[in-house]
Amino acid sequence: MSAFVGEELDLDLCAEEYTRARASAGPAASDRLREDFIRAAMPLAGRLASRYCGRGEPAEDLEQVARIGLVKTVDRYDAERGSFTAFAVVTIRGELRRHFRDHTWSVHVPRRLQDLGLEVKRAADMLTARFSRPPTQAEIAGYLGVDESDVRAARTSLAGYSSESLNRRISDADDTEIGDLLGALDPDLAAVEDRTTLEDLLLRVPRRDRRMLALRFWGNLSQAEIADQFGISQMQVSRLLSRALTWLRTAMLTDVVPPWPGEADEPGVRVVVTSAPGRTRVIRLYGEIDRDNASELRVRLMGALSTGRPSRLEVDLSGVPLLDAAGMRALMAVREIAAARRVGLRYTGVSPYLEQLIRATGLGVLLS
Repeated sequence: MSAFVGEELDLDLCAEEYTRARASAGPAASDRLREDFIRAAMPLAGRLASRYCGRGEPAEDLEQVARIGLVKTVDRYDAERGSFTAFAVVTIRGELRRHFRDHTWSVHVPRRLQDLGLEVKRAADMLTARFSRPPTQAEIAGYLGVDESDVRAARTSLAGYSSESLNRRISDADDTEIGDLLGALDPDLAAVEDRTTLEDLLLRVPRRDRRMLALRFWGNLSQAEIADQFGISQMQVSRLLSRALTWLRTAMLTDVVPPWPGEADEPGVRVVVTSAPGRTRVIRLYGEIDRDNASELRVRLMGALSTGRPSRLEVDLSGVPLLDAAGMRALMAVREIAAARRVGLRYTGVSPYLEQLIRATGLGVLLS
């Protein structure tokens, strides 16, 4: 392969001789011929790589990419298809362009947008020369036959080709970095601790007051609308909301959570049993009925059914502002026992809020 050594070589002639020599050579000799031919054609790869220097990539990297393209050219070359030099130039250039497309972008951009971005740039340059002004996106889209949204996306993708370090100084005379000029303090960060504390405190608020707070500040209901739901006066709603907010404000500003101001005067549900003419028994309930006192309430109601064998039982709920699922199950259990003992049962003094719950559970026929 000494014919391939020298500064001025006709690579097409060398390729023909290489093809003939390799056709009759054994495996070891064929490998040597291939290495000698690649080494002889290496200057071509260097010249093509040098044309792509100055684009932000090290010259050594570009030369390595060009040499890879040269090896692919030698391995794929077929003498019957034409000039080796032309085939090598196309293959090596393609390898260099693929390197820039796939490895030099700071942000991953789909290949379609990369290619379209280059077309948009070339079209913008040509249309600028034609119109003597920068073209609009509509004009570029019409020239390329694509949608304006594609042109906009392609232009945006071009910004991802190169990026600046946030640690770069804005000037040699100023130590300020680019990152110092970007962003701002998030005012919501200061409220994170307060929000977390408030969420914990809300869990300590009784269910009725917590629901009122939710309806007022998350549901945007007026005090009158809340009063209609609970069956109480607007003045009472205002008093309960003021009490809850005052307690939350105090608890937020102290290290020790103060006791709930309503615990002393709201011990739970209170049951008052009275008798009426005609073997009728009236049971008046006062307070919130929840899972903490529902079992006790059921026992008290069962006792009222068993004592004296009344023929009719009226349960007055006018003093009950809140009734949860456990309390509702207690009322349903009383209904079943009353039906088994053939005792008439009626619920009276029911607020609109409780009436909605009672009807939803199928006890609406007991309302009067």
